[in-house]
Amino acid sequence: MKTTRTWEVVLVLLLLVVIGGFGSTTQGFLDPFNLSDSTFNYSEKALIALPMALLIIAGEIDVSVAATIALSSVLMGLAKNAGADTPTIVLVGLASGALCGALNGFLVTRFALPSIVITIGTLSLYRGIALVILGDGAITGYPQGFSTLGNGYLGDLFDMPALQIPLEFLVFVLAAIVFGVLLHKTVIGRRIFAVGANPVASRFSGIAVDRYRLWLFVLTGAMAGLASVLLTGRIGSTRPNIAMGWELDAITMVILGGVSIYGGRGSILGVVLAIFVLGMFSFGLQMINVPGIVMSMILGGLMIAAMIIPLLIQRLGRHARQARAAPGGA
Repeated sequence: MKTTRTWEVVLVLLLLVVIGGFGSTTQGFLDPFNLSDSTFNYSEKALIALPMALLIIAGEIDVSVAATIALSSVLMGLAKNAGADTPTIVLVGLASGALCGALNGFLVTRFALPSIVITIGTLSLYRGIALVILGDGAITGYPQGFSTLGNGYLGDLFDMPALQIPLEFLVFVLAAIVFGVLLHKTVIGRRIFAVGANPVASRFSGIAVDRYRLWLFVLTGAMAGLASVLLTGRIGSTRPNIAMGWELDAITMVILGGVSIYGGRGSILGVVLAIFVLGMFSFGLQMINVPGIVMSMILGGLMIAAMIIPLLIQRLGRHARQARAAPGGA
């Protein structure tokens, strides 16, 4: 827990460095409207990072989330073509994501197979189904109300132009609060930590480990469905290649947020801080026209560093405690 708090402080300092660095060198970076619109670039990814954090804390992982977004978008497009209204299209997106997550969870818990293996398989399955249905085509012409979900601002709802807060970002903030309370203030959260730290001991203590894992996969899929709703509404079209590579971005947010890849440790606050660090950093790089491939290299390096640095902090802390406990120590 102490290591987690230390890492959160590091993230706060890193966020201040990113904001201060780009703010002092890049014109327009600190403009309120630019900062507001920059949240469109990471709010949808953040929505899948939140449940991914719970899943990794529980000792599992889901690399099929981006493919789930694509398949959910295709199914929403088919619903739109069939004459569905906005609420029905949204329901199709959420249900599609939840069903994809349920299949992942069923395969992992029923056959006791590693989730990384199962979700690599379903990644290809879900993306493949989307490609088979649409091929090189696209579905457009979504209702205006549906597009507003991905492009609208809070001020539009209350006729207050000054409230230029994207609805997507508001959804993310509310989701972060809910996930934070769930993980850190409820019995469910404590059991998720226990399952990730020691699943065998958790079973002996009466925790339904497989049930928790299954529902975490369902939750992750449902949140991917929600991200698909917002993304499809924002770009106004459905294509089978949308959200390509987003699974790695979401996992990077989680790992950079201090969640242990081995499970049993992490915090939603750390993940939220990491989301802002990566979001602001990517926004700054975009403003100075850094190529996308370079940004991917940098994000990959940050993910590796995020896994190594907490281990170094733990080792340094352990060595310091051993030195104090040794005869003659301070």
